[in-house]
Amino acid sequence: MATIREGDQTALLIVDMQVVVIDGAWQEDLIIASTRRAVEKAREKGVPIIWIQHESKSKPHGSPGWQIVPQLAPHPDEICLDKHFNSAFEESGLEETLSGLGITHIVLAGVLTNWCLQATAYAALDRGYDLTLIGDAHTTEDFDFDNGESISAANIIEAFNILIGAVRYPGRTNRVISVEDLEF
Repeated sequence: MATIREGDQTALLIVDMQVVVIDGAWQEDLIIASTRRAVEKAREKGVPIIWIQHESKSKPHGSPGWQIVPQLAPHPDEICLDKHFNSAFEESGLEETLSGLGITHIVLAGVLTNWCLQATAYAALDRGYDLTLIGDAHTTEDFDFDNGESISAANIIEAFNILIGAVRYPGRTNRVISVEDLEF
């Protein structure tokens, strides 16, 4: 049976916009600027912003690479959660945080598209949240296969935007929009 969340509360979820994660990603500066615009819009409307930071051996909590990029510094009253898995929902306290705020709709931005952002997007839909992906506020790197072939970051991002816009879950809405079309 599908989980369907009642209500209409929205939060902006920013996944892994950390110094070491976005460094060298495709169109890094543009994605940071788009994400900053989404954050500004959320702050203007009083929409909760939740920052997710991936913590690992290579990105220990508090280290320079673990930090959110300086252009997007969270405000002290905004929620910051650590995660240790691709999905921001796994053992992070995110679901409890969203529940406590009465959130039913997630607006999503971040990195890396084909890893943590994808896992978080599908986990949100699986858990009954409505989802809006900001199509120009997420990025990744080219993906190289062991056989020498690769998929460009631009193609990964385009494919993910198409998939999230097309996938259907009962009783939920999902869409992909540009940051300019984002309204809270």
